[in-house]
Amino acid sequence: MSDDERPEKPLPELRASDADRERVVERLRDGLAEGRLDMEEFEERLEAAYKSRTYAELEPLTRDLPAVGAAAGPAAPAPYAAPGSGGSAWSARIGGTGTSTTAVAIMSGFQRKGRWTVPARFDAVAFWGGGELDLREADFAQREVVINCIAVMGGIQVIVPPGVAVDLRGIGIMGGFDQRLGADPVDPDAPRVIVTGFAFWGGVDVRVKPPKTPKAQKRLKGEGPSLRKEL
Repeated sequence: MSDDERPEKPLPELRASDADRERVVERLRDGLAEGRLDMEEFEERLEAAYKSRTYAELEPLTRDLPAVGAAAGPAAPAPYAAPGSGGSAWSARIGGTGTSTTAVAIMSGFQRKGRWTVPARFDAVAFWGGGELDLREADFAQREVVINCIAVMGGIQVIVPPGVAVDLRGIGIMGGFDQRLGADPVDPDAPRVIVTGFAFWGGVDVRVKPPKTPKAQKRLKGEGPSLRKEL
């Protein structure tokens, strides 16, 4: 292979961009959620990442973390189906590759909402912060998914659409796991969401809510423009 054909790699002395730093920070967040880094290591590396100016300073921060696999190509969009309208409706929303697997808020917040795919396991961490996982318009990688929530002096809210079965298994110490599922019956064809984890001086809250507006409900039922186009 000639020199011209070799793939270019960033030179260590080159200046890193904001996007380069954010990619490293995202990998560090994954490492924390996967248990590869403890909180002290994560905070040290996070500070170093934001202070880094060159590739040479960024590279050591993720050197001992496994590389993330190549992302799958975009799948053909499935028709959006309204919750509670039968097995064929739910089947259109089950299957595929998770959009993301982790969310971390440290003295900040995170939010997942709109059209996204919940993976088989999703890890959410809130430390002196808060997060919201809105599943009302989400697809599901599998019929049963696990959302593992760690809330330390913070809070995480999980919102599910009507008809979804919820299994709450978390442990609270000076904190708690709470669910208000209402009177809507569980749809046997709907996904099952297992919410587990740990809350210390914090809380995890599970709620059932319908789509936000009547306009959104009409789109879910196919009475308006495609929801996917809007999102």
